Amino acid sequence: MANDYLTDTQSARGLFQSLEGMEGLTTRVGPAQPQARGWRKVRARFVAVYPGVLVASTIALAATWLSQHYGAPVMLFALLFGMAFHFLHEEGRCVAGIEFSSKAVLRLGVALLGAKITAGQILSLGVMPILTVIAGVATTLGLGFLVSRLLGQSRAFGVLSGGAVGICGASAALAIASVLPRTDDSERDTILTVVTVTALSTVAMITYPLIAAAAGLDHTHAGIFLGGTIHDVAQVVGAGYTVSPQTGDVATYVKLLRVALLLPVVVVLSLAWRRGAAQPGARAPLPVPLFLLAFAALVVAGSLGWLPKPAVEGASTVSRWCLVAAVGALGMKTSFGALVKVGWRPVLLIVLETAWIAALVLAAVLVSQ
Repeated sequence: MANDYLTDTQSARGLFQSLEGMEGLTTRVGPAQPQARGWRKVRARFVAVYPGVLVASTIALAATWLSQHYGAPVMLFALLFGMAFHFLHEEGRCVAGIEFSSKAVLRLGVALLGAKITAGQILSLGVMPILTVIAGVATTLGLGFLVSRLLGQSRAFGVLSGGAVGICGASAALAIASVLPRTDDSERDTILTVVTVTALSTVAMITYPLIAAAAGLDHTHAGIFLGGTIHDVAQVVGAGYTVSPQTGDVATYVKLLRVALLLPVVVVLSLAWRRGAAQPGARAPLPVPLFLLAFAALVVAGSLGWLPKPAVEGASTVSRWCLVAAVGALGMKTSFGALVKVGWRPVLLIVLETAWIAALVLAAVLVSQ
């Protein structure tokens, strides 16, 4: 947890040791102080992170308000607002809290996603949708891994984009990015993935119901198609209930099945990359991140009926706010200039992954209808 409020560059640590950073006052350098312990340590961390967390929370509030009033994706608003305040991550009091929001707050939001998934919801879909979703996620990840090199991108970016397209859009991108090896381009790649999948998800919300109608799909199969292909949960709900209540219900359950696959995918990726990066004689890190264990525990608790409805609704609400705030923090860590330099190749990769999973799920639905 301690590293969650430090910047990625060790040389920037001193920027938030003084509370006067944003006021332009210099930090007085003196003899090293003994490390705080207990309550003082907690208080010191709170003092360090609260300005940046407050900024990220304000961005989340503004993005949510605009999304509710204008119907655009909340994640996109949070990203754009965050990128507009990129200067806050360059120096000053907000640096620590921005780092904390993009890491610890992110993990909390992903963990709480498990509260709204139950085994009963998944099993009620039947065999065909389950196999289709698993095949869609696995092959989309594989496509991203293989094609990334052809387009001059890293394997990590191929897995990141494939997971975002195959599982649950921005939420999956944030979760997968947290276990991938960190490089100088990690934040930039994550932001680019979130921006692109959010935009494509909005396009899919509008066009995929038309494709389902043109293909002559009934309400159930239309729900399978929409839930198995659209990236973000909100857009799945919007597209499904536009067709009919039955389509909306089926689409939501199928989408939650894809969200449930986030746990095994991230665990496998975490194990694979940790094993490859392990140094001889080094202490082995925890094989499964704690936030994924919390995710799994909430899925089990919900499946056994241990979570009352108010608790599930509360966890879902907190999860959504945490993820929006984390996206805002990631936006503050990325500049427009850095994204422009990326070029068209990574965007093409995400478009290809989106087209692949749409074609695969549509073909499976047409065969089974």
